[in-house]
Amino acid sequence: MMATTWGEIIKTLYTRYRNLVLYGIIGAGSVTIDFAIFWLLTYFFPEYYILANVISVNCGIINSFLLNRHFNFKVKNKSVFRFVVFYIVGILGLLISSGLLYFMVDLRGMLVLWAKVLTLFVVTIFQFTLNKNITFRQNG
Repeated sequence: MMATTWGEIIKTLYTRYRNLVLYGIIGAGSVTIDFAIFWLLTYFFPEYYILANVISVNCGIINSFLLNRHFNFKVKNKSVFRFVVFYIVGILGLLISSGLLYFMVDLRGMLVLWAKVLTLFVVTIFQFTLNKNITFRQNG
């Protein structure tokens, strides 16, 4: 039976893409934490924006893992192993974002906060794909 009302369409899409939707919501919260800490650190120490990125991304990684494990993927076995894998994915994202920041800020002269916003989109897609298929795989 095909959905006919907007409510039914939204419910069908949510059911089909639940993990992605929740990952996005949790990710938005983690990105907010990441960005707020990054902004605060670069406000006081603008010359250390790469170090600020390392600190802020780590805060976002920890927050995101805890919320995704509990509310989104609901896979609570092998927590230490899953955290290590999630953290490695996060560090890969950190390396990508730091490289992109360096390129956009130092080589292209972009404002650091705009550059940070752009890196968030690239890294989110990359990390969702790896975390869904590796970190929180149901049979993993």
